Amino acid sequence: MTCRDVDRFVMDYLDGTLTLGARLSFNAHIALCSDCRRYIETYRQTIALGRAAFVETESTPQVPDELVKAILASRNPDHAPPM
Repeated sequence: MTCRDVDRFVMDYLDGTLTLGARLSFNAHIALCSDCRRYIETYRQTIALGRAAFVETESTPQVPDELVKAILASRNPDHAPPM
């Protein structure tokens, strides 16, 4: 497996959907390639941050509908929704 292959299969690797042979080859490559290990770690972090961005918590601020409408109206006054 090459670094280019790692890039193609990283999502399947992280999802656990690689075949046994592909996983063994993938693991052998990343055992020797520090660049790919770093790449996989940053990929994991990116996925985690992306998922966290869409999780609502008690501290997630709620934006009033009127504010959203005002912002949209200011961006395109010809198509402003009625308030």
